[in-house]
Amino acid sequence: MKSGRSRRDFLKASVAAGAAPWAALSYGPGAPSASPSPGSNHIRKALQISMLPKQLSYAERFKLVREVGFEAVEGQTVTDEHEAQEIKKAADDAKVRIHSVMNMAHWDNPLSSSDPAVVEKSLDGMRTSLRNAKLWGAETVLLVPAVVNPQTSYREAWVRSQKQIRKLLPLAEELKVIIAVEEVWNKFLLSPLEFPKYVDEFQSPWVKAYFDVGNVVLYGYPQDWIRNLGKRIAKIHLKDFKRLEDGYRWVNLGEGDIDWPAVRKAFADIGYTGYATTELEGGDEAYLRDVGQRVDRLVLGM
Repeated sequence: MKSGRSRRDFLKASVAAGAAPWAALSYGPGAPSASPSPGSNHIRKALQISMLPKQLSYAERFKLVREVGFEAVEGQTVTDEHEAQEIKKAADDAKVRIHSVMNMAHWDNPLSSSDPAVVEKSLDGMRTSLRNAKLWGAETVLLVPAVVNPQTSYREAWVRSQKQIRKLLPLAEELKVIIAVEEVWNKFLLSPLEFPKYVDEFQSPWVKAYFDVGNVVLYGYPQDWIRNLGKRIAKIHLKDFKRLEDGYRWVNLGEGDIDWPAVRKAFADIGYTGYATTELEGGDEAYLRDVGQRVDRLVLGM
């Protein structure tokens, strides 16, 4: 799959404001929903397509999803139309939902860049991702909105990224796909008060939050972020993070510093019933089955 630089590479290469909590926005009966189905009352289990064994065909990969106890997949941007159709058929045949698409163009081409050519590449990647989502029946496209670096100040990242995302809103509305912005180690959206503000300023039902539980552990508590974001959360990423004497490392669920009972309670407090997608290293059937059981225990409380 043509995915470019991996998300994990981006996190490894990166290093990781004060107002009252923002009230959740209500957009009325016509607003889009990222919930899996009407009447659903529990969190749904999903994994990233990158976690599945790459030596298998797409048909074999999607079949494996069900066998190891998951019900949905988060895909990645695919530029080849034949490959995109192959993925759709494999998911349909296995009766596995592709619930979201991880946009891959924002790593090397951030929307916050001052270079118009870089921004246009990023916009093109999002347009492709939104159309992938429409083809596959996904509700959301994950977008890392900006990167703060020596060339781009925090304010510039905020203003530039919002300006470009607004250009994508007509297509998102046309395709009925939510743009879900995520906090990562990009020196941006570093506060559980600031993230809601960034989303709210769009005043659009087509922009919501994609909250990553593990990405905030270095400088905060996931349960605090969950309660502040509330109904703005469209989707969830699951991973765990362990502080060490000489640094830190990403670990399997339940082996790090996250207080999972507190996180589980926060999800219940806001009534979250959407998909929770594991974002971990890939592995074989036994490993994936174990990951699914960890989600059952830590996130679903089973």
